[in-house]
Amino acid sequence: MTGPARLLQLHGVIVDLLYNVEALPPSGGEAIVTGFEIAPGGGFNAMVAASRSGLPASYGGAVGAGPFGDVVAGALAREGIETLLPRDPDHDQGCCAVMIEPSGERTFVASEGAEGHVRKTDLDKIDDSRFEWALLSGYQLYYPGSRDAFVGWLRERKPVPNLVFDPSPVIQAISAEAREAALARAAWISANEQEAAFLTGKPDPLDAAAALARNRPEGGGALVRLGARGCVVACGGRVTSVPGYKVDTVDTNGAGDAHTGAFVAAMARDASPEAAALYANVGAALSTTKHGPSTAPDRATIDEILRCQKAG
Repeated sequence: MTGPARLLQLHGVIVDLLYNVEALPPSGGEAIVTGFEIAPGGGFNAMVAASRSGLPASYGGAVGAGPFGDVVAGALAREGIETLLPRDPDHDQGCCAVMIEPSGERTFVASEGAEGHVRKTDLDKIDDSRFEWALLSGYQLYYPGSRDAFVGWLRERKPVPNLVFDPSPVIQAISAEAREAALARAAWISANEQEAAFLTGKPDPLDAAAALARNRPEGGGALVRLGARGCVVACGGRVTSVPGYKVDTVDTNGAGDAHTGAFVAAMARDASPEAAALYANVGAALSTTKHGPSTAPDRATIDEILRCQKAG
């Protein structure tokens, strides 16, 4: 492959219905809403983070034909993200109700749409050889309408050299067969603390990262994301705690995806895993200082902060 690296994004894009609330409602109650917005979310966040950090991304998931699909198609076009599949005429895009508390914590209620209906014939249209990195989410292995196609892709197709697997919050509901297919082919795993503990049975993030990094191909490894505390990165027998970047958080929605996209972009330009993790920590932290799901900063902003940290 010649030319700059590219990212193949297989994590589905959805539409977020964003509610800023005073507090989560009790069962049978109603939240007091202080703000509302509709915006693309899900896999869109990681693609935006990667693109703004210098790694061009192409979307290999489905875009629906309804009004939510129009929101997604427009956002992809504005960010200069290539769409690889034709629009799905049978489904609109999935959506997620996101309730964001004053602390910045977010709570999801989601339902799949076109992004959850990907067939083997759809994946066959994608030329994997164009890409040096790929990102796959556990959601695609959870949706009944896409699970078989992606398990087949993992088992039968020559994988993109650097496949990153994000287990996602639904990892416990994914079949063991689908989990094993993804874990067997992933070069990198990027999981939050709860997901990593479930996959390994190890509550300590250092132990979980080390366990997830075992049996990865040369140059691969694992990240365990710890929110404001930073992350743990394991690669080549090393396990390193990488500190977070302190900010005033207003909205954590999309921060995990922003972290993954920034990490992949830094790795694609040959940063060490530890340096890429530090870069991603800053990028993800900055993304939480603004309202909205796709607020990742650009590379120049992150690099300037890292230069100031080094100088200090």
